[in-house]
Amino acid sequence: MQEDPLIAAATWAGHHALPLYFTGLALLMGLGALLARALLPWVRPLLQPEPALPRQPLPVRQMLLLSAAGFVLIVSAAGLFAEIAERIAPSGRLARLDEALTLAIAQHTPRAWLRGFSLLTHLADVLTLSLLGVLVAALLWRARQRLLALSWTLALGGNALLNPALKRVFERVRPVHEHGLVSEGGWSFPSGHSSGAMVAYGMLAYLALRLLPPRWHLPALLAALATVFSVGFSRVLLQVHFASDVLAGWASGLAWLLLSLLSVEWGRRAWRLRSGGWRASRRRSRSGPG
Repeated sequence: MQEDPLIAAATWAGHHALPLYFTGLALLMGLGALLARALLPWVRPLLQPEPALPRQPLPVRQMLLLSAAGFVLIVSAAGLFAEIAERIAPSGRLARLDEALTLAIAQHTPRAWLRGFSLLTHLADVLTLSLLGVLVAALLWRARQRLLALSWTLALGGNALLNPALKRVFERVRPVHEHGLVSEGGWSFPSGHSSGAMVAYGMLAYLALRLLPPRWHLPALLAALATVFSVGFSRVLLQVHFASDVLAGWASGLAWLLLSLLSVEWGRRAWRLRSGGWRASRRRSRSGPG
């Protein structure tokens, strides 16, 4: 019987997982740099701090366009998650592709590289993200960035509740990982490390755009992309997740991240308008009649 070409492709990918990682990372960095250079001049005006004069016109048209693009991406990410979720049945083709890839990785990835990725994967451990969440929230609060502190906390906390809930819905068993470098229990789908990295490091990139000088914007975005990609890839290389778990984790994390970002930006504008009206009313009351 002739071998399924997709199974053969998955096996080949498992044989060449490390070159594919570095190639994918290089392509992602190149594409990310091109998109960032094209979009940052258009996005930066939307992320400026609140002006001293609250009546300064707001870039509503740009914000509406950005929101429409964000909505399309949210729907697309949710659609990708749903498509993967429909195809992960143990007897399905996607499950067989996952198993072929995982088996080839286990047979052909040097242990030294697995050891390196076992360190990299800790960037999205629950403990790491919890400590990061508390530290960043405290720094934002101390800097009087109360709305950003609340938005950061809700983004990370919401994803921390969403991912376990999804795992309980699908109850997919993890692949076998016997190398002893990492050990993971619980359900496999979707990958919590992948979604957590997407939300946490995506929010950090957003905070960099909001709070740091422009020269740091591109490096922050590229660092976030590299971290999210590398953490997800580490989960597959370490055989603690199937590739479809990671793709679904990225998709669910991206949808939640975009929803969080749109919420904070619209909330910021609503607060600015409300604050502007309150300050104008206060000035009128101080000036008195006539």
